[in-house]
Amino acid sequence: MSLDVVWFVIVAVFWTGFFVLEGFDFGVGMLHQVVGRTDTQRRVAINSIGPVWDGNEVWLVVAGAGIFAAFPSWYATWFSAGYLALLLVLVALIIRGVSFEWRAKVDRDGWRGTWTWTLTIGSVLTPFLLGVALGDLLAGLPINGNEVFTGSFVDLLTPYGLWLGLTLVVLSLAHGATFLGLKTTGPVEERSRALARRLVWVSLACVVGFSAWTVTLSAGGTWRVVAAAVPVVAALVAVVLVPAGRPGWSFVATALTIGGTVAALFANLYPNVMVSSTSEAHNLTVSSTASGDYALTVMTVVAVVMLPVVLAYQGWSFWVFRARVTGPAERADAARP
Repeated sequence: MSLDVVWFVIVAVFWTGFFVLEGFDFGVGMLHQVVGRTDTQRRVAINSIGPVWDGNEVWLVVAGAGIFAAFPSWYATWFSAGYLALLLVLVALIIRGVSFEWRAKVDRDGWRGTWTWTLTIGSVLTPFLLGVALGDLLAGLPINGNEVFTGSFVDLLTPYGLWLGLTLVVLSLAHGATFLGLKTTGPVEERSRALARRLVWVSLACVVGFSAWTVTLSAGGTWRVVAAAVPVVAALVAVVLVPAGRPGWSFVATALTIGGTVAALFANLYPNVMVSSTSEAHNLTVSSTASGDYALTVMTVVAVVMLPVVLAYQGWSFWVFRARVTGPAERADAARP
C-alpha cells in the first residue's frame, strides 16, 4: 500500500474517531434541556462530558491538519469551496465551547438560559454542517480542470450532503442518549434511556437511507457495499440492545453506527477525495492531490510516534472519569449511614 493511500486511510480514521468521540458530546449538548427538567439535572448532563469534550475536539483539528499536510490540493479546493460553511462551523464550535465555560459563571436564570440555548444550537449545527461538507465530497461539486470550485453557496447544499448532515445529527442524538444512560443516575438516566429507545429506530431509518444512497453514488464493488452495510448492521444491533437495558453495549452499538457511517462514506469515496459534478475527468483523486513521498514519510513517522501517546492519554482520561455523574441530592443520600 502506497503512502498516499495510507494517509487517506489515516484521514478517514481521524474523521471517524472524531464523530465517535465527539458524537456523544454533540448528543448531550442537544439533549441536556430535554433530559434535565431542573438546572441541577442539566448540570449533571453537562458534567458527564465536562472532562472530555475539549479533548475529543482535537480529532477534528488533526483531521483538518492531516488533509492540509498530506493532500494540499484537496485541502485547497474543499476549504476554499466551503469558506462560508466552515466559518459557520467555527462559530458553532466557539459558542458551544463558550457555553460550557460561561453557563455556570452567573447564578441567574436568564444568563443560564441563554448559554443553555447556545450550547444546544452549537451542538446541532456542528454535526449537521460537517455532515453536509463530507457528503458533498461524494455527491459532487462543480470543479473545473484547474481544481477550482466554480459554484456558489447553493451548490454546497446537495441533497445527499443534507441527508448525511441530518443523519449525523440523529446519530449524535442516539449516541448521546446512550452515553447519558451509561454515565448518569436518577431522572436524567431514566429519561435518557427512554429517549434512546425511540432514537435508535430513527437512527436505523436514517442509516438505511444513507447506505442505499451511498452505494448508488459510488464506483461499485463488493467491499464498498459491505462497508455501507456495516452501519446498518450496527444500527440493528442498537435497536435490540437499547430496549434490553444493556447500557454499555448499547453505547458501543451507537458508536459503531456513527463511526461506521463516516467510514462507509470514505470507503465509497476512494479512490477519489472529491467528486466533480461537471466532469469525471475533473475528479480529485488520492494520487493526484497527495504530497511528495518525503513529506508523507516524515508525517508517517510523526504519526507512529505521537498517535499512540494521544490514544493513551485519551484512554486514561476516560478511565479516570469513568464513574457515573450524580446530582447533589443523590450524593447526600449516598452519604447517609
